[in-house]
Amino acid sequence: MGFLSIAIQLVLGIVFLIFGFVKFDAKKRAKDFERYGYPQWFRIVSGVIEMIAAILAIYGIVNQTAAAWSGLVISVIMVGAIFTQIKIRDPLQKILMPVVILILGMIILALNWQFILGQ
Repeated sequence: MGFLSIAIQLVLGIVFLIFGFVKFDAKKRAKDFERYGYPQWFRIVSGVIEMIAAILAIYGIVNQTAAAWSGLVISVIMVGAIFTQIKIRDPLQKILMPVVILILGMIILALNWQFILGQ
């Protein structure tokens, strides 16, 4: 595994740990999820999924199958985030961060795709 892949996975792991923990802050995030049009239980579920993605990204440094799955999960999460921000008509600046994270997730997935297929 190359340095670039390890660096991206560490960054994504840390970012998604933070994203996941923040979802449990009921006051601020509850208002955000109301604005998004999502129920409050989805806030908790998405936080757990983001923390799982973070753990997979960090563990993926030593296990390329975990890296591949983290890239897939992160990519799916970010596609959902982008569609949500488009749906609520957020400005382009707010959509840029999920797009960058989506690209990073897709890089990790592309570098490790064969491990999902079992090759």
